[in-house]
Amino acid sequence: MVGTTTRLDRMGPKRSDTAWIEQHLADPQSRFLVLADLKPVIRSNAERSEVSLAWFSREQLTGLGLASGDALFLGIDEAGTAHFALPISEHRATHAPGGLELLRPSVDLRTLAMQGVMPADDVALAGQARGLAAWHENSHHCGHCGGTTLIKDGGWRRKCWACGREAFPRTDPVVIMLISDGENCLLAHEHRYAANMYSALAGFIEAGEDIEHAVRREVFEETAVRVGDVRYFASQSWPLPHSLMLGCLGRAQTRDITIDRNEIADARWFSREEAAQMLTGTHPGGLTCPGKHAIANKLITAFVKGEGGV
Repeated sequence: MVGTTTRLDRMGPKRSDTAWIEQHLADPQSRFLVLADLKPVIRSNAERSEVSLAWFSREQLTGLGLASGDALFLGIDEAGTAHFALPISEHRATHAPGGLELLRPSVDLRTLAMQGVMPADDVALAGQARGLAAWHENSHHCGHCGGTTLIKDGGWRRKCWACGREAFPRTDPVVIMLISDGENCLLAHEHRYAANMYSALAGFIEAGEDIEHAVRREVFEETAVRVGDVRYFASQSWPLPHSLMLGCLGRAQTRDITIDRNEIADARWFSREEAAQMLTGTHPGGLTCPGKHAIANKLITAFVKGEGGV
């Protein structure tokens, strides 16, 4: 999820080949990632210092009483092994034969990313699986006629049996921006954050907007700070449930802050020294910022280092 992609070839041109998908579903070498209520099943050492995704064979799924037919295709690795995601309910995981042993623990993806103990490739792959599964969870019925939709292309398309309308996995673009006046950066504390955490401002891009306009609008709406120059910095997939974070750097034209309390709890300017202390966990007031799993961390780091013109 954090500036990386999965190690799998998604095989876009082959996904519409039903026979090809079914061949890999039946292949004893294929591997399946089980998601219990969208939480991937993992394996870890006793200290939880080493964590990896738990992959199951088709034979193991059969032993658990789980059918692989509804699995979602993720891709093919360098050895030619197909990987799938199998979303099930927590109830089904609990009551599967042997599920209490083999389908535990399942951990929320946000928690896995924040812990920082799972390899980046695994986090990205879990993100791909979760994002795809979350879309299916909310797409059982056609948005046009209300008819039942059927899974196609290994899970990368759904088609309404009644009117034929097709739907594809969605991604919502979100701008996340580090605003600087040249010496200080603007960070905010959202209501859902841990008590002392501040992060970059963020918001969804609305219909008809470009990235620059969305950055300026969101910052002004939440803090009344006006922004001039806006530059793209980097992106990050954030499948909670299906967003693409578009990281930007912006130059403030004003400094006075008026907070929209419906959107954020607090916002303030931080010096480079304070921002550096937040990154290293040494801020004298105990203030923190998101960890290395988040693009906000990279934006704040760029400000501390004076990169990107901020």
